[in-house]
Amino acid sequence: MKAIVQRVTKASVTVGEEQISSIGRGLCVLLGISVVDTQKDVDYMVRKILNLRLFEDESGRAWSSSVMDRELEVLCVSQFTLQCILKGNKPDFHSAMPAELAQPFYNNMLEQLREAYKPELIKDGQFGAKMQVHIQNDGPVTIHLESPAGPTDPKLLSKQEKQQQRKEKTRSKGPSESSREKAVLRSKADPSVSSGAEGDVSSERES
Repeated sequence: MKAIVQRVTKASVTVGEEQISSIGRGLCVLLGISVVDTQKDVDYMVRKILNLRLFEDESGRAWSSSVMDRELEVLCVSQFTLQCILKGNKPDFHSAMPAELAQPFYNNMLEQLREAYKPELIKDGQFGAKMQVHIQNDGPVTIHLESPAGPTDPKLLSKQEKQQQRKEKTRSKGPSESSREKAVLRSKADPSVSSGAEGDVSSERES
């Protein structure tokens, strides 16, 4: 999932001749949903949007307060074009989630934003409509967010799990035990290695 977060003095959405949504000072968020996005991506974005410290605090210190700290507004606008992949000069949008799936997904994210914050301060555009989005950027301040990518291929997931299990086994042995095992193996391979080699092995491992 990708988002363009802009600090604004005001922002609004117009469809046709009708203004359907507007905010004063706060954040305008353009949101692009990917075909591989899951609930984890929603959780990440909700947390980041509401906690980004893009505002000054009460004493005027910059980059100290979030939109929640200042009780400001958030305007979210669905924008599938953020998932564009260029093929030459032609944009390709196959990475974007299809509209019939993206709409309930997007609505779920709006609900989570409202549950985590004040519902009356979360506004949105009109999903799937041709919108005119009027943004008065404050600063300007623009932040690009992208939720962490996770492997979707089962083979990659299995490989990642095995690597994690190996790391956990290594940690459970403890550094001293691991060093002793290496020293024993070295002494078996080379009988001339003195008992002081353990310190060398430990140093090599730590570096």
